[in-house]
Amino acid sequence: MEERITNLEIKFSLQDDLLDSLNQLVAKQQQQIDRLQYELVQMAQQLRALEHSRPLNAADDIPPHY
Repeated sequence: MEERITNLEIKFSLQDDLLDSLNQLVAKQQQQIDRLQYELVQMAQQLRALEHSRPLNAADDIPPHY
């Protein structure tokens, strides 16, 4: 019986360590997601700013081979 309890304690300890590792991994991934979302918003804002600053010239829309 004592060996069985010891084995259960070992398994519990290993599962607890695994849970901590997974928790740290999920936290790191969430930080990466947050950073990527921020960068995506920044890039979208830059793209909008470029679109608004682009001169509206009809000659610019015609390919050079025409």
